Amino acid sequence: MIISSADTAPLEKCPALVLNADFRPLSYYPLSLWCWQDAVKSVFLERVSIVSNYNRKIRSPSFEMSLPSVIALKNFIKPSEHPSFTRFNVFLRDKFTCQYCGDKKDLTFDHLLPKSKGGVTDWENVVTACATCNVKKGGRLYAFSDMKLQKKPFIPSVADLHQRGKNFPPNFLHESWMDYLYWDVELLP
Repeated sequence: MIISSADTAPLEKCPALVLNADFRPLSYYPLSLWCWQDAVKSVFLERVSIVSNYNRKIRSPSFEMSLPSVIALKNFIKPSEHPSFTRFNVFLRDKFTCQYCGDKKDLTFDHLLPKSKGGVTDWENVVTACATCNVKKGGRLYAFSDMKLQKKPFIPSVADLHQRGKNFPPNFLHESWMDYLYWDVELLP
């Protein structure tokens, strides 16, 4: 985990944390970050309020401003009630762990009912599997694979993914973001 002051970092390493109008991040997974250019543009278009700044300025020949580190939308965006089915969200649901052997390396998808046998790619038919277990199961039906699932796949709620995500904070956090995130800096590696 890197907590950076960003005082001397290149501008590309100075994203802005984007909060909804209720001052909660738009998303945690991935963390809602905008590049510095989008943050500054949104300030000029009066779509956001600056909540906090980096300890550095950006300049043009006729303008100077502090670089925003935290911005809040002026209009509230209703959060999605149902998370998108993505590879990352499946891995997050399954805690980045093979659902057969518990390994955390070389993770892939496994279809319990293989696509070749009519299986669909959805929350209830896909689990996280390491490459070794995926190859071992092959194109067989789960019921005939002699493999045991640690946990049956399920459709997670946004709250389920947020709860699981507490175990997987991002690699970069700026100190100005900490009041708006729930990761405890002292507990992080």
